[in-house]
Amino acid sequence: MSVLPREELRGLFLFEHLSEEQLDWIDEHAVLEQYTGGTTVMREGEPATCFYLLLSGALRMTRLVGGTEVETIRSDQRGAYCGATQFFVHQETEHTYGASVHAVSDLTFLTLPAAEFATEFRRWFPMATHLLEGMYLGWRNSDTVIGSRRRLLALGELSAGLTHELNNPAAAAVRATASLRERVAGMRHKLAMLAKKNVDPTLLEQLLDIQEQLVKQVASAPKLTAMQQADREDEIGDWFDDHGIDQGWDLADIYVRAGLTVPDLDRLLDAVGETFLDGAVRWLAYALETEMLMGEIEDSTTRISVLVGKAKQYSQMDRAPHQWIDVHEGLDSTLVMLAGKIAPGIRVVKEYDHTIPRIPAYAGELNQVWTNVIDNALGAMGTEGTLTLRTSRVDDHVHVEIGDTGPGIPAEVRQRIFEPFFTTKPVGQGTGLGLDISWRIVVERHQGDLRVDSAPGDTRFTVCLPVSEQSVI
Repeated sequence: MSVLPREELRGLFLFEHLSEEQLDWIDEHAVLEQYTGGTTVMREGEPATCFYLLLSGALRMTRLVGGTEVETIRSDQRGAYCGATQFFVHQETEHTYGASVHAVSDLTFLTLPAAEFATEFRRWFPMATHLLEGMYLGWRNSDTVIGSRRRLLALGELSAGLTHELNNPAAAAVRATASLRERVAGMRHKLAMLAKKNVDPTLLEQLLDIQEQLVKQVASAPKLTAMQQADREDEIGDWFDDHGIDQGWDLADIYVRAGLTVPDLDRLLDAVGETFLDGAVRWLAYALETEMLMGEIEDSTTRISVLVGKAKQYSQMDRAPHQWIDVHEGLDSTLVMLAGKIAPGIRVVKEYDHTIPRIPAYAGELNQVWTNVIDNALGAMGTEGTLTLRTSRVDDHVHVEIGDTGPGIPAEVRQRIFEPFFTTKPVGQGTGLGLDISWRIVVERHQGDLRVDSAPGDTRFTVCLPVSEQSVI
């Protein structure tokens, strides 16, 4: 008994020009399979045993991208095919399904056994088979190379940003260490000179005491404007001139940066007297500068440690995939990783509500969302603009808003930005998967919501995440 009437078989566009003998083979080997809506017809990675042609109903096709299921196709076209679509390719390893297929509604498929169909197909169309096989293998090899290149470029961009941020404090620490070595040598030299003058032990003890008192003020030295710095240098320089300190203007900058004032110098004079004032002033200058250099080294190395911590936080190394997180940590670590893309003319504004609670989430996947959205915002603004990160709590959800002052998203484009493979970027510069993946991470993975509001000069993506545990998948 025929699986379908002959005219119905020939009505399928793949079989339209087959010979009667070829249609006889199809009729003999084909099987009708039916699936109810909501069921999975095949799963990506399973052995590809059948070639499917859709006779009725609607299906959707998905692929796994970074652990997230991305819908690639949705169709109800009669004759649409899926399953073992590379059946004609000779391979030593077993073929597997390249995507999962799910029934949107009740489905009816006509299925053919892939192995037997491949043998017959190569007999029917030997030249076409060779051409298809060559095209497929060439495409697969190119896709592998290009995919690896894209991943390396993405990693390189993130690494460049981190390297740039690490280089500044590292270079500062190296410079401060070299200067510190010189200042310590100078202190030893000045101490030797004081010792040669047969300084009274009591006087030396007083000098050391006041040195300790004044050095402690370095940590709390106020930040001065350029005008304030200049005024204080003039005051201290005049004091040095009044007390016979040669080239006092060279020392004035050190004393001002250390936070010392004229009254502090008066205390020093009271402690050591005029006789030893010159040596005491210069020795104290070495001590103050040494303290400031050690503070600079500490600040630089702390900055490096923080940056490494942010990178580790971004990658979620040594952490469980699902955990209770502070969304601000992920946003901050993402900014660090994207630092190389933030142009000097871009101002970053953080309007964080630190009272919002921790939320249950897949932190590494949310970092991917922050990366995609922030990267798009930076790309939209180019070299100038304002990137705003705002957090708040609305009812039982945490809202993370990422805004930019770019040209905005046209209404006709806005309706499609979450579609897979849709991109407005030039060929080779975008895959069209960033926002689609982000939407699925937020909506499907975290049971949240991702929406966009856009006008020229004001585009805002808002991620809404539940504050309580959900049945995440």
